[in-house]
Amino acid sequence: MKTINLPFIPKLKNNLKSTPQFIQVILGPRQVGKTTTILHYLKNEFNENEYLYVSAEKNLVSNSNWILEHWQAARLEKRLLVIDEIQKVEDWAEIIKKLWDEEKRRTNPIRCILLGSSSLKIQKGLTESLAGRFQLIPVFHWNFNESKESYKLKFEEFLKFGGYPGGYPLISEQSDWINYVKHSIVEAVIDKDILSVHTVKSPALFKQAFELLISYPAQEISLTKLLGQLQDKGNTDLIKYYLTLYDGAFLIKTLEKYSTKPLKRKSSSPKILPLCPAFYFLTIQSELTQEDRGRTFELIVGAQLVRLEGELFYWREKDYEVDFIFKKGKSLYAIEVKSGRKKSTKGLNIFLDKFPKAIPIIITPENYQKFEEDPLKFLDSL
Repeated sequence: MKTINLPFIPKLKNNLKSTPQFIQVILGPRQVGKTTTILHYLKNEFNENEYLYVSAEKNLVSNSNWILEHWQAARLEKRLLVIDEIQKVEDWAEIIKKLWDEEKRRTNPIRCILLGSSSLKIQKGLTESLAGRFQLIPVFHWNFNESKESYKLKFEEFLKFGGYPGGYPLISEQSDWINYVKHSIVEAVIDKDILSVHTVKSPALFKQAFELLISYPAQEISLTKLLGQLQDKGNTDLIKYYLTLYDGAFLIKTLEKYSTKPLKRKSSSPKILPLCPAFYFLTIQSELTQEDRGRTFELIVGAQLVRLEGELFYWREKDYEVDFIFKKGKSLYAIEVKSGRKKSTKGLNIFLDKFPKAIPIIITPENYQKFEEDPLKFLDSL
C-alpha cells in the first residue's frame, strides 16, 4: 500500500507535543492505512530506540501480561509505546488504566498511542475505564482527494471503487477487486470485529442484512420494510441491533430525521449511509446508471460530512426532503446534493421556511472537490 499523510498525523503530532498527559487513541476502519501510516510516521519522526511498536494482531496470546511486558520495556528505555489492534487484548482497558495512572506519578512518564478498528468494543473500554485519560483521533475511509493523490484515481473510478486503498491496484481486474473487498474487507470485519465479540442469533441472516443495507445507499427506509425483506419473524429491535453493530464496525452510518424534538428523531426511519462507494458497487457490479451515480455521489458527500465534528441528519416531510442537515454548535446547514438527476429543490425551500436561520448549501460534481478540500470553510463561504 502506498503511504499518504492521512489527516490524523498532524493532529497526532500536535497532541503528542501539547498534551502528552493523554493517551492518543487512533480509531478507524480496517484496511485504510492506519498501521502503514503510523509506521511511516514513527520511522520518519523518531530514532529506532525512541519508540516501541507492537501489534496484538499477530500475537496468539494477547492478555494483560502481554501489555505489561511491553509497557515495562518502553518504561525502561523511556520510549513512546504504540500498541496496534488493542481491542484484541482481553481486558485491555483495565490494565491500560492501571498502568497509565501509575505512569502519571512518575517524573518522566512514557507516552502511549493505541490503534484499533472495532469501534463498539473500544468505545466501551474508553468510556468505562479510560474516561478523562485519552484523546480520540478518528480515521476514515479514503476520500477522493486522498485517492487521487496517491493512486491517481479518476472521479468516475472513485464513484465505483473508492474507500479502500488496498483494492485500487486491482480495479483493472474487476473480479479481483470484488474478491478483495468481499473477503479481505467485508467478511473479515463481520467475522473478526463483530461476530467474534457480539452475540448474533443467526450469522447468516446478519450477513444477509448487510447486503440489503448497502443496496440502499443514502436512502431512507423503514425498519419494518427492512425486516420484511429479510423474511424474518423477529421485530424491528433486531434490525436496530444489526444497524448498531454495522455502525460500530465503520461499515455504515445511520442518520436520523432532523427534528427539534429528540423523541421524533429516535422514532424516525433511518437513512442508510454506506461509508464508502465500494460497498454499493459491490452489490451491482455493473456500470453505474444515472440513478446509481446520483445515489453514490450523495453517499460520498455524506461520508465527507461524517468526518466533521457535529451532528448529521436528513429531513423529510411528506414527499419533500433535504439530503443532509448538519448541525455544528448553533449553526444549522441544509445541504442538497445535485448530480444531474432531475431533482426539485422544493424540499430545501420548505425546510428554510420552517428553519429560517438554516444556511442553504448545494453541492454538485463541479464544486465537490472544493467542498472536500475544506468542508467547513466551504459551508461557511456560501
